[in-house]
Amino acid sequence: MSKQSIITADDHPLLLKGLNDFLLEKEYNIIASAHNGRDAYNLIAKEKPSIAILDIQMPHMSGIEIARKCKENSITTKIVLITLHKEKELYLKAQELNIFGYVLKEFALEEIENCINTVTNGDKYFSPKIKELLDGVLFSDNSLNALTPSEKKILKLIATDKTNKEIASLLFISHRTVEKHRSNIISKLNLEPKTNSLLIWAKENHDKML
Repeated sequence: MSKQSIITADDHPLLLKGLNDFLLEKEYNIIASAHNGRDAYNLIAKEKPSIAILDIQMPHMSGIEIARKCKENSITTKIVLITLHKEKELYLKAQELNIFGYVLKEFALEEIENCINTVTNGDKYFSPKIKELLDGVLFSDNSLNALTPSEKKILKLIATDKTNKEIASLLFISHRTVEKHRSNIISKLNLEPKTNSLLIWAKENHDKML
């Protein structure tokens, strides 16, 4: 069995005990546990475990905040989040912060062994259910199907770095109409209304628009 050192943290004592009992029974090397985010981070900083399995929502610091702080301080512990949440924003933040595992609480005991083994091998593990729920919204061709022909034309031009003014001129429409189309596209693709979010999406998914 893996000798990877593991720290666990959850502010629900029964859930934490259930997770620890399960992993100890499977002979995993649990070196410490915490009941809140601040203690969890301090343990990670002190012990530098191979893996930290953290509840995403805890008092003092969330699992996401712990992951961010580990990244800022170059702590190489692989973070695994256990969560009830299926929101795409959290999923995207987890990917942004190089989090190695994202496991839904309802499947935690079924999936945690597979997750630890996957992470130990240097690969990432995301609950199949969360990928199924969110990849469809975020990355599939279905979102493109919701766009009108005009919106698809504009999206293709955005992917080639055309400005709103250039797009308006090419399509013989007003600058304001282009802006309205952009806003509709962002909404239909479920993108965050941040600067360049649409340009980044258009470039990453350019092949789907051909």
